[in-house]
Amino acid sequence: MDRLIYTAMSGAGAAAQRQAVLSNNLANASTNGFRAELSTFRAVPVRGDGATTRVLALEATAGHLNTPGSAQRTGRSLDVMAKDNAWFAVQALDGGESYTRNGAFEVAPDGTLRTTTGLTVLNDGGAPIAVPDGAQVTIGFDGNLSSKVGNQPVAGLGRLKLVTPTPEDPLKRNEDGLFRAISGDPIATDANARVQVGVLEGSNVNPIETMVGMIAVARQFEVQMRLLQTAEANDKSADKLLSMQG
Repeated sequence: MDRLIYTAMSGAGAAAQRQAVLSNNLANASTNGFRAELSTFRAVPVRGDGATTRVLALEATAGHLNTPGSAQRTGRSLDVMAKDNAWFAVQALDGGESYTRNGAFEVAPDGTLRTTTGLTVLNDGGAPIAVPDGAQVTIGFDGNLSSKVGNQPVAGLGRLKLVTPTPEDPLKRNEDGLFRAISGDPIATDANARVQVGVLEGSNVNPIETMVGMIAVARQFEVQMRLLQTAEANDKSADKLLSMQG
């Protein structure tokens, strides 16, 4: 069978996968701290007898767009935005340490500091942050937390764990949408990391660019489908010619 069928099929699969990535990015255009997912592919020639006239599209190593999202001022004391390339450490649902740029925090009914999505926020020792009942929590520009209950003196609650990934051990997105170091080990606390209070980082997804990309991918998928139809028509014509000669 002509290799055209397989090459067109691989191209259609790549287009469908990229469409799924773009759709997910567009759906998270308003998600705080979201990093746009990238999809990359490489052309691999099909080896065999004769000349190499066909190529397959294979997925290559994909990452995320690391440019920061726009700053959105909220004025809320528990909304913070990590500066530069710093990330907040949170406890993932599997119990492991993960990282996010979503700095929208709140105090849970059990007194732990969590993100608005329900993830436990970790201190610079890797432990949950406990907030006294009825306390008013404030966050400093260096990530230190303090609480005040009524007329009692201000008490320290520790420091947010802020990490800065390195080129030797960068972050990789997991299936749960959170990030972990490629090595799998927790990243050490960055004492020099700073935050901006009363501000949230928006998504770095460009909706217009993403929609244009979705339209281009849809057209690419249609081209691959027409190639499959062409291959089918060629096979039918060849079968007809062979039957006439028989």
